[in-house]
Amino acid sequence: MAWTLDARIPVSFGAPPPGRAWAWIGEAPLPGAVAVMALALEEERHAAGCACCGGRSAAAEALDRLFQDRVRGRCPWFDAVAVSPDAAEAVREALRGDALAAARFREAA
Repeated sequence: MAWTLDARIPVSFGAPPPGRAWAWIGEAPLPGAVAVMALALEEERHAAGCACCGGRSAAAEALDRLFQDRVRGRCPWFDAVAVSPDAAEAVREALRGDALAAARFREAA
């Protein structure tokens, strides 16, 4: 029998997962989330083409900031992420196209 283990953090779109500590990605905070992250506005990013911002989407950066806050203890520990409908497509694209986001997060089944 083959075993598979996917330790990446599951990301659900819409309703948060029941019975878990979860983080929220969206413009408006959602009650019950242990961490909230909005997608970065273009004004918050550095000049085009800089080494730290070049090539990464706002959704990939939001996932990165959530992960870093979690492992560095800047927010309570969470084991799932819920995404608002307005950010869903951007986060799905980050999970498909950003290697770092895909290594840390996966779309919930």
